Amino acid sequence: MVALNKEIFGLTVENHELVKLAYDSYLANSRSSHAKTLKRGEVRGGGKKPWRQKGTGRARFGSTRNPIWRHGGVAFGRTGNENFTKKIAKSSKLLAVRQALSMKNADKSVFVLDKEVKLTGKTKDAVKVLKDMKLEGKNVLAVCSEKTPEVLRSTNNLPNLKLVRATYLNVFDIMNADAIVFSEEALKVAEKWLIGEEK
Repeated sequence: MVALNKEIFGLTVENHELVKLAYDSYLANSRSSHAKTLKRGEVRGGGKKPWRQKGTGRARFGSTRNPIWRHGGVAFGRTGNENFTKKIAKSSKLLAVRQALSMKNADKSVFVLDKEVKLTGKTKDAVKVLKDMKLEGKNVLAVCSEKTPEVLRSTNNLPNLKLVRATYLNVFDIMNADAIVFSEEALKVAEKWLIGEEK
């Protein structure tokens, strides 16, 4: 049995503010800005003044594409250039990942594969591993050191399993997983990434 590093999996998380910040940051940075509205100058038509300036008793208008008219342009609408990203310091991000892993470990949701487990590229190999670990039907986050062709072919067709490299771990995937499965090599890479870079 592999011992888990307490600096990563044994932290005491007094509050979840940093984890929440990293979670929201991941969602915000994944958000795209495709929505766009048409301003009054971009709406087709409206070139002719609807009625003369004076003498009708009605309010003066120069275009039927005024934002307060039906079929008019949109005032202060989306431009398609909005920036929704939220920046978070690298050290804070790594700490948030360690806190999230500690929370999952406290729930006994972190597992480490034995060295003997080998994936040959067949889906049934990965299914057997999950069945032996009693993780069938659960949302599993599998952490590997490298995405080899054999590992990808074994896991691509499993709908409840997400494969991620150790250096791409993030709070969103960790918190949404029912179980996190590390290979021994991935565990070493994660330790070096989460602790080694800060020393």
